[in-house]
Order: sequence, then C-alpha cells, then structure tokens
Amino acid sequence: MTLGYGSEPEPTGQIVLKWDPKNLEIRTRTVELTLEPLVMQVTTLVNTKGPSKKKKGRSKRAHVLVAAVEKATENFIERGEQIAHENPDIKQEMLAAVDEVRKTGEAMSLAAREFADDPCSSLKRGNMVRAARNLLSAVTRLLILADMVDVHLLLKSLRVVEDDLEKLKNASSQGELMDSIRAFGRNANELMQAAAKRQQELKDPQLRDDLAAARALLKKHSTMLLTASKVYVRHPELAAAKANRDFVFRQVCEAVNTISDVAQGKAGIGGHPYDGPGELAAALDDFDERIIMEPLQYNEVRTRPSLEERLESIISGAALMADSSCTRDERRERIVAECNAVRQALQDLLSEYMANIGKKDKNDSLDHAITHMCRKTRDLRRQLRKAVVDHVSDSFLETSVPLLVLIEAAKAGNEKEVEDYAQVFTEHANKLVEVANLACSMSGNEDGVKMVRYAASQIDNLCPQVINAARILAARPKSKVALENMEVFREAWENQVRILTEAVDDITTIDDFLAVSENHILEDVNKCVLALQEGDADSLDRTAGAIRGRASRVANVVTAEMSIYESGVGYVERVLEAVKVLRDQVMPNFAQRVEVAVEALSSNPTKEVDENEFIDASRLVYDGVREIRRAVLMNRADDELDPDDVEFDEPYTDTGTTKKSNQPSEHAVDEYPDISGITTAREAMRKMTEEDKERIAQQVESFRTEKLKFDREVAKWDDTGNDIIVIAKHMCMIMMEMTDFTRGRGPLKTTMDVINAAKKISEAGTKLDKLARQIADQCPESSTKKDLLAYLQRIALYCHQLNITSKVKADVQNISGELIVSGLDSATSLIQAAKNLMNAVVLTVKASYVASTKYPRQGSVALPIVVWKMKAPEKKPLVRREKPEEVRAKVRRGSQKKPQNPIQALSEFQSPAEAV
Repeated sequence: MTLGYGSEPEPTGQIVLKWDPKNLEIRTRTVELTLEPLVMQVTTLVNTKGPSKKKKGRSKRAHVLVAAVEKATENFIERGEQIAHENPDIKQEMLAAVDEVRKTGEAMSLAAREFADDPCSSLKRGNMVRAARNLLSAVTRLLILADMVDVHLLLKSLRVVEDDLEKLKNASSQGELMDSIRAFGRNANELMQAAAKRQQELKDPQLRDDLAAARALLKKHSTMLLTASKVYVRHPELAAAKANRDFVFRQVCEAVNTISDVAQGKAGIGGHPYDGPGELAAALDDFDERIIMEPLQYNEVRTRPSLEERLESIISGAALMADSSCTRDERRERIVAECNAVRQALQDLLSEYMANIGKKDKNDSLDHAITHMCRKTRDLRRQLRKAVVDHVSDSFLETSVPLLVLIEAAKAGNEKEVEDYAQVFTEHANKLVEVANLACSMSGNEDGVKMVRYAASQIDNLCPQVINAARILAARPKSKVALENMEVFREAWENQVRILTEAVDDITTIDDFLAVSENHILEDVNKCVLALQEGDADSLDRTAGAIRGRASRVANVVTAEMSIYESGVGYVERVLEAVKVLRDQVMPNFAQRVEVAVEALSSNPTKEVDENEFIDASRLVYDGVREIRRAVLMNRADDELDPDDVEFDEPYTDTGTTKKSNQPSEHAVDEYPDISGITTAREAMRKMTEEDKERIAQQVESFRTEKLKFDREVAKWDDTGNDIIVIAKHMCMIMMEMTDFTRGRGPLKTTMDVINAAKKISEAGTKLDKLARQIADQCPESSTKKDLLAYLQRIALYCHQLNITSKVKADVQNISGELIVSGLDSATSLIQAAKNLMNAVVLTVKASYVASTKYPRQGSVALPIVVWKMKAPEKKPLVRREKPEEVRAKVRRGSQKKPQNPIQALSEFQSPAEAV
C-alpha cells in the first residue's frame, strides 16, 4: 500500500495494519478537530511576546499555556493507552506512538518552562519551537493510528460480509441459502452503518461520494440478491437465472470492494469517470472566452485557423443533435440557421480584428462585432438546449409502458413475445441513456452531469437483467420465486428510471422544458383533432394518452420546482393555482371528452361526436399549460428571459383563435438606416439612458397596478357566452404588449407593429362599444345607463390617444460615436394612454354587468346580449363557528336592511384566486 495508512487482509485471513509513520496526512475531520486545540495552545505559546509589565522577566500567560499543553498531552497519552488495551491487534504500534508522545511532551514541557522563565531569549524560543514541532508530529501520528482503529474495525466487518457472500454463492439448497442470506443481511447492515460513520468523517469529497454510492449500491442489491439467488437455486438449468444471480453478485462485490478501497484511501486516484461538464457546453464556453482578446493579441496565421477549427467542432456536435430522430423539423432548421449565423458572425469578427490589428484599444465596430458574435453563440445554445428538451420530453414520457408489456408477456409464458418485447425494451433503455448523455452534453452543471451519467450507467447495466428476469418468468410462469424476482427487478428498474428522470430534470432549465412541452402539446392537440375528424379511434386514444402524460409531467416538474421557493409567496401561489386548475379541472374534463369520443368512434355503427366540445376541451389543455408557463416566467428579470420566452413560440390563444394579436413582419425594414447598431424601434428603446428606463419602469409599475384591478374584475366571470369579457381580455393582452415594447421587449418590434396594435385595440374598442350600447339600449333610464355611455366615450377617446402616441417614433442620434435615444415622452404617453384605457374597460365591464342584470330589460328582446356567469368560489364552512362572547350576547331586533349600490357590492366580490 502506498498511501499513509490503512490495512490489508493477508492470505491467512488476518487483517494486518499497513502503517507509514513518516506520513502525517490527515484524512478525517475528527483528527483535525481533536488536534486543533493543541495546535492553538502551542502556537499561542510560541508567539508569546516579551516580558509582561506585571513581573519583570517572567510571563504569567506563558506559564498558563505550558500547563494547558501538559494537561492536553497527558489526556492524549491516557486515551492512547486505553485504545491500545481495547484493541490487541494494534496494541504494539499504539503503545509505541504513546511513548513517542510522552517523550516529546516531556521535552516540550521542559523547553516551554525555560522559555516562560526567560521569554526574551531567542535560543530558548528556538528550542521550544523545535520541541513543539516534535510534539505535534507525535500527537498527529497517535491520532492517525487511533483513527486506523475505525478503519480496522470496518475492514473486519467487511471481511465477514465477504465470507457471507462466498457462502451465499456456493449455497445449493433453499435452507442453506436462507441461512446464508440471513447472516449476510445482518452483517451487511452492520457494515453499512460503519461505512456511514466513516463517510461522515472523511475530508475528501470524492471519497465521500464514492462511499455513499457504494452504500446505496449495497442496500439496493441486497433484496435483488435474495430473489436472484432463490431463482438460481430453484431453477439452475436456466441460463438467465445464472446470469441474473451473477450480475447482482458482481454488483454487491463491487460495492464491498469500493468500501474497502475508500477505507484504505485507495480510491480517488486519477479522474472520476463521471466527472466534468458537458462536452458541447464546455466547448461553447471555451469558444466564447477565446473570441474576446485585445487587437494586439490577434494573429491572422494562428488565431483564425484555431477559432475556425473550434467552431467547426462545435457545429459538428450541433449537427449530430439536429440529425437525431427525435429532433423536430422546425428545430432542425433553426439549429442549421443558427450554425450558419455563427459562422458568418465569426468571419465578420475576424475581419474586424484584422482591421484593428496593431491597435491598442478596441473601436466601436469591433465591440459591436464581439457583442454580435456572443449573441449568436447564445442563440445557438438556446436552440441546442431546446433540441435536448425535445428529446427529454418525448423519451421520458411513458417510461413504464415497454416494461409492463414485457412483464405481461412473461406472465403469460409466451417466450417468443418476450423476445420481441425485449428488443423494444432494450431500444427504450438505449434511448433513455442516449437522451441522458445528450442532456449532459449541453449542461455546465458538473454535479448534476455527474449524477445523470451515473444514473444512466445504472440503467445500462440493469436493462439486460430485467430482460433475464422476464425470460425466467416466461420459462417458468407458475414459479412463485420467478414472479417474485420479476417484481423486484421491476421495482428496481422503475426506481432507477425515476432517479434518472429527476437527475435529467435537474440539469435542464424549467423555462426550456415548459416552452418545449407547450409546443409538443399543441402538436398533439392538432393530431387529436385530426384523428377525430378522420374517425381514427386508436390514433386518438394514443395521442390523447401522450397529452395526458405531458400535462402530468408539466404539473409534476413545476410543483417540484416550486418546492424550492418559500411557501406562501404570491408568485408560488399563482403558479400552484395554475397547476391545480390544469390537474383538477382541465385534465379530467379532457379525459372525459376523449373517453366519449373513443367510445363513439369504436362503436358499430359509429356514433356522432360533438367536435366543437372536443376541440374546446383540447384547447383548454394547451391554454392550461401555457398559463402555467406564463405564471412561472412572471418572476424572471428582463435579462433572464430568452427572446422565445418573451415572444412566445406559438400563437396566443386568449380569444380561442390561432393568430397572434400582433404579428410582426418577418422581413422588417431598417427604421434607422443612418444609425449602425439599431434597426428597430424596440432596439432603440433598449438603448435609452438608465434614468429614462427607470422613469418608464415607474410608469409600467403604475400600469401593472391597474392591470391587477382588471384581473380581479375579469377573473370573476366565465367568458363562455360573454363576448364583453373575451374582448376585454383581448384588449388587455395587446396593451401589455405595447407596454412591454416601451421596455425594449415583447413581440412588437417596429413602429409599424405598434401602430397595427393600436389599430387592433381600436377595432376591439368598436366591438365593445357596439355590444355595450346594445346593453344600454335594453336598460331603462338610470344613473347606470348614463355611466355606461360615459365610459364608452372614454374608451373611444383613449383608443384615439393610443393611435396618436403609437405613431411617435423614438429619436436616435449618433453624437461622437455614442447613441443618444430620446423617446421618454412618447413612451410615457403610450403607457399612460394604455393605463387610462384599461381603467375605462374595467368600469365598462362593471357597468355592463349592472345594466344587464339589475334592471328589467326594455323592448321586445327577451334574451340577454351576454351571459354573466360567475366562477364558483372556494368552499367555505356551512356553519360559522360563533365566538364565545357572541354566544352569551343578548338577542336584539335585526336592523332594517339598507339598500346597497350594485357597483359597490360587485367590487367586494372576490375571485377564486383571491379567496382564502
């Protein structure tokens, strides 16, 4: 053994200590903590200054420290002798170490007292320092040797377990096997407890990780060892039974060997096979660092080929991901486009470096080229991350199905079907491992990547043994031990897949996961509707199952993500409320509609299905997932949001349509042709001064306050059959986009986009005006009718103001190379007009409700213009508990009921989201 200390078994079976007295490497925290007080005392004594003022030539403090050191040394000697007598195996080495401590302690005591009597003597100080070093070395050796006792006991326990394994391996009858298993279980439990104690003591994090993994492996395979051994003893003629038993036996032996190596300090030499960040992520990080340099450092002969070679290596990795079977066509096209954009950006950057070669400082064009290059690599990263999540979303969807069909075939005793399904199961397992490795390649989270790689390796190892367990059951379908073995391997597989799923979720961002899941659910919803229209019941049922699986995954992942936040926070409550709506309301409704549709299509003859109801139920699933995503993104800062998170990948669906409220032109013109670095009005807004941005942020905060009032009012109503609520939501959404534009974000990019948005608001305002006037016409003359007509005039006025303010473009000037953007007044005017319009819409909704429901309708029209149906509030106790003082209170005559203003009563109503 080459390390500091440990012990090894001799061929005779006795464990012999391997001990290097010259090596003072401390491996455990306990040795450090025990040694620390003595080191502090000796160090303080050595650092004692000259004589004190109390008595010339003598130091009272030094004498106190000497006594403390002597006392500590005596304690070490006493404890060392006790350990020596309790452990005969190391008695000789321990007593030798104790004698060394005694000798060096006496020498230290003598030298320290001489120094304390004459602290000004440099000779006596030097003698004491040498004596202190010798004492500390001797005490360290003693503590290391005492620590070896724990190692020694651990290895003795380990040797017992090894003997148990050997007996277990050679067992030939059920009785012998059960005796060996019981002994193994008892001794393995003692070993795991000793290993856990050792794990807490170790200083090296890699050794701790290795020991933890070995303990987990030993615990996990103990039950599998029992069932696999029982099957092998009962059915030794089956090759699959022997393979099962040998696999588990190897895993247990490997765990025991790892514990042995860690205890002796053998592990941890060289790099760990699972260490390191993802290859593609690391390559992109390295590339980003290398593209930034001073112009003087640039060398055309060396730098250009080096950067081009690194980029081509990255693009090759990206191409492999793009060509994978699970990558969507649209994502593949985006990756290819981003690769080409990165190539072009690098050439532009290298050209700028050539233009600036020999210069000390960078100019604006070079800075812009570097920024553009970094932006393009960031865009490529985003598309690669989403490609990874495409794979994760598809592969980790129905992880239990291949296993369940394999087990069913095995239970039926159909060996041919088992072999067929084994192939499917193997492909499924390989896909999980492949996708896990893909996720690792794009993650810089080293700890998370290590966990995923380890979990994937366990899946890879376990897959053939699950198949072997199924083969055993298929060959002996009536065997109780074969069925028991299959159940144990099934449970082990499901547990390992769950661990891998959680590990992969940990290294993929929830933002990417939700964006991709939303897109996938939209695809599946469209497939469902198409299957319904074509009358394909099987395809409908299968695709609906995928939707349910994806929605369940979204709910589980988001709930797990929210568990890391402090409970009771408004943000968390909003997200969990969105999850609850999807899980408890939307999905049961969708499942019911699917069941009805599949049953109707499967009947002979086929029955008619209400297509509109099915489409509505499907759309609600998509809307529910989208609402969860929006709620999750609410606490993101502007710089944390990807453009795809601001400009949603798929169309808005607030009004049930499939068009965006404001679709920017794909080929936008350059609004500032004379200004380099800015092409759109949205980019100009981003370049405003920090002071102007702060003032805009204040205005936006005021707008959000008004938005909260709007949400409270609209959340009360069910928008089914109520076009006023639908139009109000639509107007609100466009106004939110316009305020986002003033902060340089959102889907509106150009001034023309903002003008078009204002036109759409005007169109919606006209529709709202028409509906509300119809309501007013049915309402008798009253203050409510007058208020409603007044609010409609306000809406017309504020829509006109929005039209005007939307046409004012931010002014951009290039003064001495610096871009000066002046657009504060137009931005604040736009926000103020939006705020006023939103307030008018809220008042119109309130007045429309009162005019529709609180007055008898005039004219011959019997049906209402819109249906005002409130959402059901949360359940409350049927009987309110009385306070003690109320129970004893006198009964008084009830006061006369006072009439209440309908608007006031309405404002006091709470939506379900607000009710406590």
